[in-house]
Amino acid sequence: MSRETPHFTGDARGLKFAVVVSRFNSGITEKLLQGAQEALSKAGAASVSVFYVPGAFELPLAARKLAEAYDGIIALGAVIRGETPHFDYVCDAAAHGLLQVSLETGTPVAFGVLTTDTLAQAEARAGGEHGNKGYDAAMTAIEMAHFGKAPSKAIGK
Repeated sequence: MSRETPHFTGDARGLKFAVVVSRFNSGITEKLLQGAQEALSKAGAASVSVFYVPGAFELPLAARKLAEAYDGIIALGAVIRGETPHFDYVCDAAAHGLLQVSLETGTPVAFGVLTTDTLAQAEARAGGEHGNKGYDAAMTAIEMAHFGKAPSKAIGK
């Protein structure tokens, strides 16, 4: 397991973001949302709108409907493995669907969906010992929004 924390420098001034949040596992997704909002606020985002959907499976459709109106989308969810293959189907659909939205529209969609084996692993990534992946997803969206506007001015290593 990687404990590497990405280094972000974010300037979101003048940029509009949509955050799409799964209500399923809301004890986790609300913490991810807090992290995303903190990152966007610190980076000076011009506008942040929050939208809720039932679960992670619904994130791609919501992101697609919102993509044309925003500079970036942050998709937040938490899928925790259970006893059936349902976990695999939901994770696959969310990941592929969100990627497809980004590729088809050119609007960056940051993947802030936790896919964990246990609730404890999700908690550790939603403000616990492994940081807040909602914060990380928001910073990714900021960086990629700049990349889409001017690739030559995108943040280098």
